Amino acid sequence: MSGPAFMPFIFVAGGISIMFKLLIPLYMTLLQAMHSNGQIPPDLVLFGHNKKIPAAIERNVLTALSYFPELKDARIEFRFKRSLKKSVMQAQPVASTLLRARGHRRYRINISTEFRLIQARLSILDIPDTVMIGWIGHELGHILDYEGRSNAGMVSFGYRYYFFPDFIKSAERTADTLAVARGLGHHVIATKRFILDHASLPQAYKDKISRLYLSPDVILEQVQQLEEKAAGKEQH
Repeated sequence: MSGPAFMPFIFVAGGISIMFKLLIPLYMTLLQAMHSNGQIPPDLVLFGHNKKIPAAIERNVLTALSYFPELKDARIEFRFKRSLKKSVMQAQPVASTLLRARGHRRYRINISTEFRLIQARLSILDIPDTVMIGWIGHELGHILDYEGRSNAGMVSFGYRYYFFPDFIKSAERTADTLAVARGLGHHVIATKRFILDHASLPQAYKDKISRLYLSPDVILEQVQQLEEKAAGKEQH
């Protein structure tokens, strides 16, 4: 195909792409209005300190944050992205802040605006609240893990996560375990079940979740152990 003949196609395709990008913020704003969380209780509002949260998921994010009092002062931005490679959510430190003292570190939790199903797409805002809270709880588990690492430790973490598959499994299971330990076990189980039992999610994605993350059965065992431990303390 010659260059001149191809140019009109490039122009039209480029225009459509630009228009689509401009419409995405408007689309998400409309969805946020439709999925408004309503009045948020004052006890949850307190957990919004140093956080940037889209209105559509504010209640669910604050609910998840309420299980992590250690992150009360952490600077975290939750933001929607049109797509994330191989993920639905990602918890990351802001690279430039790794040069500062740990207390001034900032984080982002990127959230894909949609699930890519086998033959369709599902808005992230349409998943059940319990599933959303469990998912965010897992990402907050990552951030709690990051908070315990030095800046040099974070650089090492990023290197090993990128190059060593076994380390990915360890990091993801640590995030699950931290979320469960703070009381989000049943929410995390709901998240895993939503993924593994969803008929329209690609099998490759389900296989990845099964391979890298704690299974619902293992999480349930952790929950039961925590409940037994708590009951034992009450008896004493």
